[in-house]
Amino acid sequence: MKPEITLLSDKVWHHILDEARTTATEEPLLQDYLVSTLLNHDNLNTALSHHLANKLASIAAPASMLRTIMSDIFSDPDVLNKVARDIQATVDRDSACTLYSSPFLYFKGFLSLQAYRAAHHLWTQGKTSMALLLQHRISVTFAVDIHPAAMIGSGVMIDHATGLVIGETAVVDDSVSIMQSVTLGGTGKDIGDRHPKIRKGVLIGPGATILGNIEIGEGAMVAASSVVLKAVAPHTIVAGVPAVAVGDVDFDQPSKVMNHYFPSS
Repeated sequence: MKPEITLLSDKVWHHILDEARTTATEEPLLQDYLVSTLLNHDNLNTALSHHLANKLASIAAPASMLRTIMSDIFSDPDVLNKVARDIQATVDRDSACTLYSSPFLYFKGFLSLQAYRAAHHLWTQGKTSMALLLQHRISVTFAVDIHPAAMIGSGVMIDHATGLVIGETAVVDDSVSIMQSVTLGGTGKDIGDRHPKIRKGVLIGPGATILGNIEIGEGAMVAASSVVLKAVAPHTIVAGVPAVAVGDVDFDQPSKVMNHYFPSS
């Protein structure tokens, strides 16, 4: 029997292929693009490596080099499982996403997150210069700046993504949802462990800024445009500048419900 992680990536890949075939028939002008990006590939690994390499390529980092690097990284079943879980999270949570192929082809939140995964893998192998080059290309291409040393779990949805900044010692656990223009940053020139720790199931609204080595507890929600400077208790809603607790969430993991709201008084 195949391990579960392989079954998950295979399931997502077959969804993507079926959708691509249907779209190629319904929209013939996209056929060449879909063939080169998806239908010519045998698996999620090679397709993703090809797609990201073409998007991130530059004179310093040609597509052929990036494809080789990424194909090796995404051949790891653990990494590929994270990719599949991120696609599934986007399909489940994003009301604008009805196809598994959409995040893969078009959503820069998903694409920048997977490119970060490649950069993070390089960083952990001690290939820091290549990791930083890849971080630079991600920033230029997607307007997303994630330090390759940051720790990000799986089942993560980054919606819209533009302006997202995640610092070097930040931690983002599984099943977190992050909107656009969010900063997980430090408070100045401190060195060492200096960035936020975002626990499982947290929902971070658009424009929120979370600064310092503080913990956003499991299942908490940070309202749009809030500035968070202190730790947030689990299952608590915070809002404002500076952010304060305004109530408790009505569900275990607000990241999966995607309901941005204030408690009624």
